[in-house]
Amino acid sequence: MTSPSDSASSPAREADAPDTLGGGPRRRRVHGGGALRGRRGGVPLPLLLPALIGLVLLVLPLVALLIRAPWRSMPDLLTSPEVWQALRLSLVCATAATAVSLVVGVPLAWLLARVDFPGRGLVRALVTLPLVLPPVVGGVALLMALGRNGVVGQWLDDWFGITLPFTTAGVVLAEAFVAMPFLVISVEGTLRAADPRYEEAAATLGASRFTAFRRVTLPLIAPGVAAGAVLAWARALGEFGATITFAGNFPGRTQTMPLAVYLALQNDPEAAIALSLVLLAVSIAVLAGLRDRWMTAS
Repeated sequence: MTSPSDSASSPAREADAPDTLGGGPRRRRVHGGGALRGRRGGVPLPLLLPALIGLVLLVLPLVALLIRAPWRSMPDLLTSPEVWQALRLSLVCATAATAVSLVVGVPLAWLLARVDFPGRGLVRALVTLPLVLPPVVGGVALLMALGRNGVVGQWLDDWFGITLPFTTAGVVLAEAFVAMPFLVISVEGTLRAADPRYEEAAATLGASRFTAFRRVTLPLIAPGVAAGAVLAWARALGEFGATITFAGNFPGRTQTMPLAVYLALQNDPEAAIALSLVLLAVSIAVLAGLRDRWMTAS
């Protein structure tokens, strides 16, 4: 038989249940409260009003895009050869940029998370710099480094005949430059959360540090690597500034979906809206796929 005190404390226990997203008490339901009421009353108007304005600011452009979309002519717009060409190039280049980021980004994240070396803070700042750097500036920096007259590019051209600017490989390089920090940050965070005693146990059994990384650490952090790869892929798919600066806008060779949207906006606004909806759908699919990962991250 349940006592009155037990029945009164049940909602309180429910309110204090651990929250898998925030790590703090769950405040979904309290006595006599609605969806917008906290423990000691309703949401203050000075907080509620800016929050609603912020929500409208984020959602309104997307709603406007859906309202103005040419739904009747959408099938014809999306099945044109130009759109498929840009979409195919975008998917191929984003996937290749993600593969490049995985090959070099995961070891870089391990270095930042597991090895204490002088200047580690500076290296981490440099790795995350593309996150805040204007993409056009990133494209200019790539030209200065890998252009035909660049610091490294002139040697690549003279010795090996390799020219990266205004090529499909240049698109991959530009996308990897802006997308790899997302992967490195995600993997480094997962590595810091992983228990290093598993690696130490493998070392006591005779495994080298690389073997421990390959056979113990990598399977342990696989969900974090996958989440970082998806984020990097999504960022590469939407890359614009560095790509148009370093690789140009040549249909069939360097014109990805964001560049096709920019070009169509000047000549065919309906096609630009249709292409934008494709990128919007891909972004929503990525966020929906990562939702479970975020809900259990903490």
